[in-house]
Amino acid sequence: MSQPVDRRGFLGTSIVAGSLVAAGSLAHAQKESANERIRIGVMGVNGRGSALARGFASQPNCEIAYICDVDNRAIGKAVNLLKGRPAPKTTADFRNILDDKEVDVLICAAPNNWHAPATIMACKAGKHVYVEKPCSHTAEEGELALQAARKYNRVVTMGTQRRSWPAIREGIQKIHEGELGKVRYARTWYNNRRGSIGTGKQSAAPDWLDFNLWQGPATDQPFKDNIVHYNWHWHWHWGNGELGNNGIHALDVARWGLQVEFPKRVVSAGGRYRYDDDQETPDTQNVAFEFDDCQISWEGLSCSPLGFENSMFGISFHGDEGSLVIDGGGWRTYDMRNKETGKNSGGGGDATHQANFLDCIRNGGTPNADIQEAHRSTLLCHLGNISQRSGRALTTDPKNGHILGDEKAAGMWGREYRKEYEHLREA
Repeated sequence: MSQPVDRRGFLGTSIVAGSLVAAGSLAHAQKESANERIRIGVMGVNGRGSALARGFASQPNCEIAYICDVDNRAIGKAVNLLKGRPAPKTTADFRNILDDKEVDVLICAAPNNWHAPATIMACKAGKHVYVEKPCSHTAEEGELALQAARKYNRVVTMGTQRRSWPAIREGIQKIHEGELGKVRYARTWYNNRRGSIGTGKQSAAPDWLDFNLWQGPATDQPFKDNIVHYNWHWHWHWGNGELGNNGIHALDVARWGLQVEFPKRVVSAGGRYRYDDDQETPDTQNVAFEFDDCQISWEGLSCSPLGFENSMFGISFHGDEGSLVIDGGGWRTYDMRNKETGKNSGGGGDATHQANFLDCIRNGGTPNADIQEAHRSTLLCHLGNISQRSGRALTTDPKNGHILGDEKAAGMWGREYRKEYEHLREA
């Protein structure tokens, strides 16, 4: 457990009873006084950030104080989603949020190359952080973000919301209580049919985009007309491919269910098979993560929508006495003859995850997707991609996940920063 978090003097007495169920937390929170309000700045609102802004604005005694985006077209759209609530300030530069002493939380939903740097800078500025997945762009950054959260005693959680969904928590508890016997293997998968990203043309960045700030700590690259606002996922310079985009959600649940920390061996195979375009990351990838007495696998197919269990996304656990499948917000169990023995269809949503994060800010404690768990799960994605890019199986230290005996692969642990951001390594 982390130490109780200092709310810088004005949050006052804790008010949430500690329930992880949103309904209970929300009902109790209605009694809060105005001086217990949490003020939030949202960085990156072109997609996921807008949904997070609306979600947190709906939490009791929360206020969206800033809307921030380097695309000036996105700012107005996000502000319009908050009509009827106090009007937020707007800015293109999230550092203005960090400079405001009245802001308590930074939400980072910018591209992956900003996730850990923004987290580190926010912690140093005294803010708590809700960072979208993956929590880092490189393995080194994940370690740095964890160090910053602990050094500055901040609550940092990652947007792997399945950690807070009641039915999934129930399913994981069944595994931990031994209902499946010893679990030897977890399979994870994601399937989609994504189109080609084409071949981009270099040009000056449009006047509505601050491309320099968009790139942030990443070394400068020329603007191309097929990068913004989604296809950066498929370029190693800013993104982590499908493994870091959707694989993180599944791998996080698998690692949680198996109660493992760091692997001892990682191997990846795959490639870009469907289209000949600018995409650098695989559209077909299989990764195996070996632990002392169990294994996790991930299959990502961005060129075919049919997945295991007739589901585009899921996790299955296979034990000596049965199996459990998660392919949405719930679970199903099977005996050794593949007969279904139980299920809970459950449901998703962000409210419980957000309520858990806010409760930890107010009361102290460790959030469900604490930065330590976030880093360990995100590291699996980094190791899988390093294996893929280096073309080798990796031997890793089961104590911390570091790559052993392979100088080329270990050289991909971090990345080069622009000079003005080198301070992040010393935060």
